[in-house]
Amino acid sequence: MSKTHFGFQSVEESEKSSRVRSVFDSVASNYDLMNDLMSVGLHRLWKKYTVTVADLRLGMKVLDIAGGTGDLALAFSKEVGESGTVVHTDINLAMLSTGRDRLINEGVFLPTLVCDAEGLPFADNYFDRVSVAFGLRNMTKKDQALKEMCRVLKPGGKLLVLEFSKVAKPLEKLYDWYSFNILPKLGALVAKDEGSYRYLAESIRMHPDQESLRSLMKSCGFDHVDVHNLSAGVVALHVGIKC
Repeated sequence: MSKTHFGFQSVEESEKSSRVRSVFDSVASNYDLMNDLMSVGLHRLWKKYTVTVADLRLGMKVLDIAGGTGDLALAFSKEVGESGTVVHTDINLAMLSTGRDRLINEGVFLPTLVCDAEGLPFADNYFDRVSVAFGLRNMTKKDQALKEMCRVLKPGGKLLVLEFSKVAKPLEKLYDWYSFNILPKLGALVAKDEGSYRYLAESIRMHPDQESLRSLMKSCGFDHVDVHNLSAGVVALHVGIKC
């Protein structure tokens, strides 16, 4: 059987999704708080920048993949207005439920469904924008997921991939020290789960760097891909255009 990575471990492809699901089942209730602590609040700026680059207009259709607790879905809904549509999806029910409840508390009611990015249940050429924030690295077959995202986009549509990436070389040692010493301890202290946050740190190292992801996106059908490095490459926003 084919192998893939789960953090630094090598596992059967068939096992990865259930292991990832277990991680996010564990962290869902503390996800937003942990994001604020881990990034010192920077994740909010990264997502705000993503919304700006998305260049949304009233009436647009947007698919938010791995939408989790709903940060981007909420922001997108304000941009597309009542005439537009934002579909909030995640493969993990616990994360999706947390996000749905948060959106409802904000008075926002969006189509919400459990959805595997490797087999999207939507028609070809349907969405104006597709986004995936901090979710691509957890997918078993990234190429298949990216091809599906391309398929459901209209010609001229944009895919926005916000993801941890390769930090600038002068910061590598400090970033590694933080990731493997401080991050798991924060997880143990706040979320009572050191292992899941160690996995999250490991998964970042196994994710393609900026140029590798750009090449992968182009091979999956995107004619043009821009890369926006944020916070010295801790995070990168890849923007793919379907022609």
